[in-house]
Amino acid sequence: VKTDAGVINVAERVERGECGSVPFNELVSALQLAELGGLATGVVSTARLTHATPAATYAISAERNWEDISDMPAKAIEAGCEDIASQFVAFEQRLEARYPGADVDGIEIAMGGGRRHFLPADARFNTPDAFSPVEGDRTDGRHLMDEWRALYPNGTLAIDQAGFDGYDPESGERLLGLFNESHMQYAELRGEDVSGEPSLAEMTDVALRRLDNDPDGYFLVVEAGRIDHAHHANSSRGALLDTIALAEAVAVARAAASDNTLIIVTADHSHVFTMAGHPVRGNPILGLVREPGESAPSLAADGLPYTTLAYRNGPGFRDLGAGVDPDVIYGTGPAVGGRQDLSSVDTASSGYHHEVLVPLTSETHGGEDVAIHAQGPGAPLLQGTNEQNMIFHVMEHAADLGGRAEAVLGTP
Repeated sequence: VKTDAGVINVAERVERGECGSVPFNELVSALQLAELGGLATGVVSTARLTHATPAATYAISAERNWEDISDMPAKAIEAGCEDIASQFVAFEQRLEARYPGADVDGIEIAMGGGRRHFLPADARFNTPDAFSPVEGDRTDGRHLMDEWRALYPNGTLAIDQAGFDGYDPESGERLLGLFNESHMQYAELRGEDVSGEPSLAEMTDVALRRLDNDPDGYFLVVEAGRIDHAHHANSSRGALLDTIALAEAVAVARAAASDNTLIIVTADHSHVFTMAGHPVRGNPILGLVREPGESAPSLAADGLPYTTLAYRNGPGFRDLGAGVDPDVIYGTGPAVGGRQDLSSVDTASSGYHHEVLVPLTSETHGGEDVAIHAQGPGAPLLQGTNEQNMIFHVMEHAADLGGRAEAVLGTP
């Protein structure tokens, strides 16, 4: 169904941030149906595991930002709402309580960032690559990583590359990977992580090798969440490099998939990101426009050069040099609007952030239709233009998720 911005797996009658509006308005996700029907399940993201897209596979919340209890108002806690990280750990218990007679085995593979939402707000529980003096955010004293270990003593909890590499996907055991305090590194900076992080392609490969051992099939969500974050910072370089990382993960999935596996690749929205000018063939995509026949960058009517790629709004121009995390822009002063002289600026550098017309603290999403690509059973149903909520129904139809769940539960 169509839902409202800022809420997770609830119907439109729910008011964002109002815990009391949730009861009797809960929805069921494709991953939850897959669990009820006996399929193996997984969720992989380069964002925090409690961020909006991964959370939408397993959680129910009136506020997407309630990633841990410290993010929740006292009113919501008193009303009995549960934070998203806690819902992840209690996924089996919550789903079985909601559907009497269900006996699910839980999410086999979950990988992403977001350790801070699983740890107490106490420096004694910091991990080796914590970048904050106190890594954890939880104000209830709960150590959800330890709680997960207690629930799944044979499972692997990995926080770095070594832990990831030590996991055997053929073991039949589950894996929880929490590879960063917050979001995972941008693809370009992944090698600079203190303890190391797996790539999106590596995580996809391991997830598929584990999940395809289930004879009943599997359901897997993979998100390249940092593409969005780089766009919000007006960093086309960061966004495009993470898009390449997504393409590599898609290639892994296509190579691993059997003929009866449906693969869907799409986005949840666009950005106010455009490609303009008439650059000569072979001109660097991150560079200044140089039109055919010209030896120097072309000049606009204001006498200044301009880039092929551009954003309409956002934090705006910065020239911060090489090897810079795109997120650093949020600590470098107010938004900058208007044209700049880029003649001596390396616009291909990781520290370059684009000019904008409208200065905002963060670039906004756009409103265009986004591409959707599919292969496998059900793929022809996604030709042309589709409403976004149709994607669920195509997946449900292709795998008979509802029918499988009903067969197990014994109720229509």
